[in-house]
Amino acid sequence: MPEALHPFGLVPAGTQPPRVTVSSSSFGSVKADVAVCFLFEGEKTPAANGLSAASALAKALGVVLRGEPMKGKRKELAVWPSAGRFPASRYVIAGLGRRGDLTPDRLREACGLAARRAALLRAKRLVVSMPPPGPHASAADLAHAATEGLALGSYRLTKYQTQDDGSAETLKSAELLVPRDAMKPTLSGAARGAISANATNLVRDLVNEPAMVVTPARMAEIAQKVAKESGCDIRVYERKDLERLGMRAILGVSAGSTQPPCLIHMIYKPRARSGRKALRRIALVGKGLTFDSGGLSLKTASGMETMKLDKAGATVVLAVMSVLKKLDLPLEVHGIMGMTENMPGGSALKPGDVLHTMSGRTIEVLNTDAEGRLVLADALEFAQQQKPDQIIDLATLTGACMVALGPSCSGILGTDQTLVDDLMAAAERAGEKMWQLPLYEDYRDLIRSDVADVKNSPSTRYGGAITAALFLKNFVTNGVPWVHLDIAGPAFFESEQGYMRKGATGAPVRTLIQYLESLAGPRTV
Repeated sequence: MPEALHPFGLVPAGTQPPRVTVSSSSFGSVKADVAVCFLFEGEKTPAANGLSAASALAKALGVVLRGEPMKGKRKELAVWPSAGRFPASRYVIAGLGRRGDLTPDRLREACGLAARRAALLRAKRLVVSMPPPGPHASAADLAHAATEGLALGSYRLTKYQTQDDGSAETLKSAELLVPRDAMKPTLSGAARGAISANATNLVRDLVNEPAMVVTPARMAEIAQKVAKESGCDIRVYERKDLERLGMRAILGVSAGSTQPPCLIHMIYKPRARSGRKALRRIALVGKGLTFDSGGLSLKTASGMETMKLDKAGATVVLAVMSVLKKLDLPLEVHGIMGMTENMPGGSALKPGDVLHTMSGRTIEVLNTDAEGRLVLADALEFAQQQKPDQIIDLATLTGACMVALGPSCSGILGTDQTLVDDLMAAAERAGEKMWQLPLYEDYRDLIRSDVADVKNSPSTRYGGAITAALFLKNFVTNGVPWVHLDIAGPAFFESEQGYMRKGATGAPVRTLIQYLESLAGPRTV
């Protein structure tokens, strides 16, 4: 059987998401490997589309609940094999918490957990009886969240597994059941959810790929395929171009590697035939370290094990660029990805070296493992030259941010509070954690250099996420609103968390899509 491909002709590292459809069928009549309904906390019977309380299935589910220690709380699941008595092979009852507290994120979580359980049961077809909308969740938003949860929860890394133990079976299709009058908004929400989920899983695929597969050059090839399919212009700046542009920070980081560096610049503009003019010009800047050994400031062996993750910022930018055509947003978006490896070697950057950046500012390099900020220094200057209305950079930048906020929360810092607030609101809608950290100006003294304009490693181990952002702020000088997202924690989970498996998560693709949609006004999908 030929390998499944992404829309861009790429062989995925993980399973493909289920195809989601919508119908008004009764929950008790649909055939499936797994059928999912939901129980609200404090209620005795699950909500299910078109299911009469007097029906045999409703009574059977009631018996199941009486035998389970289940109260309808979040993250609770009860699985019941029907033994051929009813159309579905198994029924799953998932807790949603209190009915009045229902949000899209709670449904996303419940659908993700149900999809994970269905995958363990080797289910190929799943149906979900959607809960009714509430004060905090419209039918469209619930469908959006459910579709994302099903795709994210069923994802598994399978490309490099050669043993056929049956676990390669994947969830192929999912059907959302709603009343007839909710069909239109549910279809719309499911379509949007599929777009953001596919973009998220594209990031997971690329980040999960080993460094020997996704090199800077390979990333450029992938970006060119994505650009062709997504209606974006693209230019790849190779080593000679970086030298001409004076990007000696990126070149310095790459000096110890045999893999040549590059800077990828993708541009999306509204389609001329739509008659829509760009409302704003946005620059998204991503750190793309396809592998980070730490350079001569070498990481420990265990510290290097997951360093394929250091390309997460760039892959998020690529994934967002891939969906702008589908969303038909009236925005001009520039996706800028600085790609390189950070390796030791005879020509590698050394502690004490001084780099001249594209902006003309100089950097004293005291720790070659603080390399991401060096790549971003040149990429941010390049972004400013595109004359954007705002700049958002993303980077797996500091372990200090993980110490401050934990493994599942991005740190956000910036020069424009409105932009910070809007991104945090988008993160809330997307179900991704984000928290603001301050940019204390007096902390600048910690990165002041005696021999250059700035040093890349602070004089203390405290406040590392803040001093890293202040370092970047030195290279955003034209007054454009700028926000930095430190995604070191949520970009890659080292153990399973909820419905997210170990490995790449795709954060914060969903947040950025939500944010760009909010700038565009009324939804078009």
